[in-house]
Amino acid sequence: MSAVRRKVRAHHPDRVRDALLAQVEFVRLAAREIPDEARAVPSGLPGWDVGTLLVHMAGQIDALPRVLAQPPPDVARPELGVSEWALTAGSTGSTANAGSTGSTASAADAASAADAASAADGGTRLDAAAEELEAVVETGVREDVLLPHRFGAMRALDFTVTRVVELVVHSDDLTRALGRPVRLDRQALAITTRVLADALAVKAPGASTELRVPPFAAVQCLPGPRHTRGTPPNVVETDPVTWLRLAAGRTAWDSALAAGRLRASGERAGALAAELPVLS
Repeated sequence: MSAVRRKVRAHHPDRVRDALLAQVEFVRLAAREIPDEARAVPSGLPGWDVGTLLVHMAGQIDALPRVLAQPPPDVARPELGVSEWALTAGSTGSTANAGSTGSTASAADAASAADAASAADGGTRLDAAAEELEAVVETGVREDVLLPHRFGAMRALDFTVTRVVELVVHSDDLTRALGRPVRLDRQALAITTRVLADALAVKAPGASTELRVPPFAAVQCLPGPRHTRGTPPNVVETDPVTWLRLAAGRTAWDSALAAGRLRASGERAGALAAELPVLS
C-alpha cells in the first residue's frame, strides 16, 4: 500500500469533528420531518427504502463508538488511509454501477436491511447513535489513536473522516429519494469533495487531466503528457454535489454532461468517465 499513500491530504481534527456533528444534526432534523408513509419510498439504492437508509445512516454514526470500544490493533502504524478506504472499503453502494459495489457493500446492504426489518423508527436509532457519538467524538479525531478495521488499522481521525463521507453521500441520497433537500454542512461537503477527488488521483495517477470541483478541490490525474503551466489541455469541471454523485455512482457521466452540470474539454478529458465511480 505504500505506493497508494503518495497522496495524503491533511484534515484538521477540529474541522472534521465539527463537520461530522453538524451533518449528524442535519440528518436527525430531516428524519423527524419524514412522514411514516414516506419511509417505504425507494431510496434509489438497490433493495433499500428510505427506512432502511435511515437505519444504515444510524449505523454509520454509531460506527465510531463501536470501533473505539474494540481492543486496539496490534500494529505500530496505520495500514489503511482515507483514499484506500474509498477505493477498497467504501460501503456507500452504487446505483449507476450497481454491480461494482463489491462484497463489502453487499454485506452492509444485508446488515442494514436486517436492522431495518427489526427497527420501529430509524429516527430513534439516529438519535441514540448521535448521543453515543458525542460522548467519544474527541477521541475520534485524534491522530495518535489507531482503530481496528477489517482492511487494516486506521488512525481515528481518518476513520472519522470516512464517517463524514458516508453521511454526506447518504444525505444526498435522502434528498433525491424524498424530493426535498437535506441540508449539507459546508465543511462536511468540502471534506467529502476532497476525499473523493484525492481517491480519484490515486486510482488514476497522472497529470494529463485536471479535475476541478470549485471551490473545494482540484487534482491532476490520468496518465499522459504532463501539464506544467497555463491552462491545462484537458479539464473536467463540475460542482461538489454533482461530483459526489459521479464519484459514488449515483449519476452517470453522460447524464451529468447532458444536464450541463459537468464540463469536459480536451481529447483526454472523457477518459475520466472510465474511472468512475470512485467509491468501491
